[in-house]
Amino acid sequence: MQMNTDAADLGAFQKELVAIAVATNAELGRLLPLVPGPEGIVVEAMRYAALDGGKRLRPFLTCASADLFDVPRAYSLRAAAAVEMIHCYSLVHDDLPAMDDDDLRRGRPTVHRKFDEATAILAGDALLTEAFAVLADPATHPDGAVRASLVAELARAAGASGMVGGQMIDLMAANLRLNDDGLKRLQNLKTGCMIAVGCRMGAILGGAPAATVDMLGFYGMDMGLAFQIADDVLDVESTAAETGKATGKDAAAGKATFVDRLGLDGAKNLAHSLAKQAFNHLTSFGNKAILLRQAAEFAVTRRN
Repeated sequence: MQMNTDAADLGAFQKELVAIAVATNAELGRLLPLVPGPEGIVVEAMRYAALDGGKRLRPFLTCASADLFDVPRAYSLRAAAAVEMIHCYSLVHDDLPAMDDDDLRRGRPTVHRKFDEATAILAGDALLTEAFAVLADPATHPDGAVRASLVAELARAAGASGMVGGQMIDLMAANLRLNDDGLKRLQNLKTGCMIAVGCRMGAILGGAPAATVDMLGFYGMDMGLAFQIADDVLDVESTAAETGKATGKDAAAGKATFVDRLGLDGAKNLAHSLAKQAFNHLTSFGNKAILLRQAAEFAVTRRN
């Protein structure tokens, strides 16, 4: 399926993705300074988890959505950093032996392998709580009502009605015999909510009306499901060297995926269809949303 971008367009998108990643890393470094004393160990682990690179897609979506409303980058980068803190905390905990039991993340030892399990748990807890401290700070936005909305949005997306709930379903998925709707709900909660929330937060920072916030959220949910299906494809087709993490684990664990349901070609087609659906939510923004359209295509054409 062809979409409305080309290699040159994606090259421009990837350049901006890298630029926002660099800016996000700098913001995270500033927000997570090293401290002396024994408690400094957990801060080192937090920094190890949060400053180790990655695509920074969620911060990109937060900033690119805020750009639609001409939000100062100083505000959107703080919101982006908060979203990334939540994402990084979730990865630290997901990698633990009690969860997915992974030794490799982004090409490096996972946090519990670099430090130890107890430190990894504490580092994840600290990243989770620090994210809300960042959003509540007036430096994120001068309007307290906007800051409160950002906190509420991120809490809903990250909690039992969002990412954590999705992870719980994922842990039980091998025994649940999920149908296609159940599998879609699992992926929407586990991955989609935390991709959509950055888009919604960008609109909230810009004072957008509720209908516009929802529209960007719908874009994020469609893109998030496409992203997760692409991840499932990569779990089958790619190597650990390409992805920076172990592959083939879903099949080994007996987890249901759309690749399992539809086959590789069927899953790829569904991912592209969802990316195109995500495009349609951006129509009213015209060319101003070109980076978000390119992000949706990148989600389903990436190799890691």
